[in-house]
Amino acid sequence: MDLSHALLPGQEEYPLALETHDTTELYPQYPKDKDVWYILQNIHMSSHCGTHVEFPYHHNRRGLDAGSFPLRRLVSPAVLLDFRHKLPGDAVTLPELSAQEQDIRPGDAVLLHFGCDRLYRTARAHERPYLDLEAARWLVLEKRVNLVGSDASGLEIKGAPNQPIHQLLMDHQVPIIEFAAHLDQ
Repeated sequence: MDLSHALLPGQEEYPLALETHDTTELYPQYPKDKDVWYILQNIHMSSHCGTHVEFPYHHNRRGLDAGSFPLRRLVSPAVLLDFRHKLPGDAVTLPELSAQEQDIRPGDAVLLHFGCDRLYRTARAHERPYLDLEAARWLVLEKRVNLVGSDASGLEIKGAPNQPIHQLLMDHQVPIIEFAAHLDQ
């Protein structure tokens, strides 16, 4: 299942620009006849554009970045936890997560379904529930999950200084998926 939003250059909150060039504009050493279609495209894109993975280096200068993070940690069994009943500003708490403890195994990717993917590319894109710090600590230290993600724009309470959830996960080399799509499928 593809969990990504389609990216639309010029329509994303974070920068995404696509430049199309005839190959000979950039590399005249590659000759071609005038009527031959041969292009190259340059992409300028923020790492926060669309559905994205935030790697530990995002909040930990000694954390792994996208190029050094082990791919096997991104391919794992996942558990989908349904929190669509939560409103923006509501916390997912430790008691709520621990009530589902039997479904969360060490090494799992934990995906929180808030129903926020419907808000993507709208003025309400950052209206979201959040993961309580105690609950995040439990996922990392007790359950030893590989990844935490959601269909929301983040896991923090909106405007949280220093993003403590990010800091905790990144300090333990746990990547985050933000703006996932299609979790209902």
